Amino acid sequence: MGVVVVLLQASVILGQVRQEIRVPDIMGYKTLKCDFHMHTVFSDGLVWPTVRVDEAWQEGLDAIAITDHIEYQPHKQDVPTNHNRPYEIALPRARERGILLVKATEITRDTPPGHFNALFLDDITPLDTKELLEAMAAADKQGAFIWWNHPGWKPEHKGWFDIHTAIYEKKYLRGIEVVNGETYYPEAHEWALSKNLTFMANTDLHGPCPLSKTTPEKHRPMTFVFCRAKSIPAIKDALIAGRTAIWFENKVIGRQEYLEALFRAAVRVTDVQSGQKVVRFSLRNGADLPVTLQRAGKLGPQEVSLPAGATVRVSANVDATDKQVQLAYTASNFLIGPEKGLPVNLVVAGEPAARAEAQSTGN
Repeated sequence: MGVVVVLLQASVILGQVRQEIRVPDIMGYKTLKCDFHMHTVFSDGLVWPTVRVDEAWQEGLDAIAITDHIEYQPHKQDVPTNHNRPYEIALPRARERGILLVKATEITRDTPPGHFNALFLDDITPLDTKELLEAMAAADKQGAFIWWNHPGWKPEHKGWFDIHTAIYEKKYLRGIEVVNGETYYPEAHEWALSKNLTFMANTDLHGPCPLSKTTPEKHRPMTFVFCRAKSIPAIKDALIAGRTAIWFENKVIGRQEYLEALFRAAVRVTDVQSGQKVVRFSLRNGADLPVTLQRAGKLGPQEVSLPAGATVRVSANVDATDKQVQLAYTASNFLIGPEKGLPVNLVVAGEPAARAEAQSTGN
């Protein structure tokens, strides 16, 4: 018994415990938890490539990309410049851990135009060129998925400039980082919607990951990718198609169709009890995504807070003749636009008719 305890303690110390994240699969797709922006000592990061794999595994991720800068190599006196080496070092550990590792890099320029990540590369070396369009053309030739990093990083230079229009019109630019680290960019959210760019959220880690435990309230920002399978080709297909959403702090951010599906899969109306002029029911949240509901109609409490993995009891005054009650709410932390929550309906009736559903607005 003592040996077992010692072994268990050793496994915890060595980081052998994975914290699973409960996010439902939706629309016939698998939901993969991903972080596609992080650095190692091969550019301006402070850790070895295998550390990024271990951190991701411990925090419940399914896929990552190490995106060391091509142009910025501050450790080159100690670590020789070899753009493909971080991937080569990390790949055996990723395979051992069951983490999908995407070969990638960061194309770094002054702002504007800023920084861009290229995913799904075969060879990073051809991207090491001074001209931005040449670097992007080299990435595009390899079938890369290119997206714009932290577009509001330098507020004095933020904006959509002619160079962004040029790379967008050449179909090089396919995604945008709406969340980077601790920062959400409302302008990037608007551009993702108006220009049909894929929503991305990432840590941009440089030092060791600071989290000792992932919780629904405190976790690394991540991109949910809705894939046909757990594979790198399936991730690429999903990113190109724009099938993503973002988890940032207590918020879920993305296109309405995907947030609707996440809400429907996570939230259930159960245990309905109807009285003469009142209906009582339970709301169950089967995901690690907290939900904040604000009343949008005339019935029900003004606000309902539904923590991750929890059940809350709700009551609403109703007309005695109503056989089915629909409570109109807004999931205010499911952002389908800047400061715009997801409209939802709580349909309350005798089981099994009771349900929680997202209410399409046609937008």
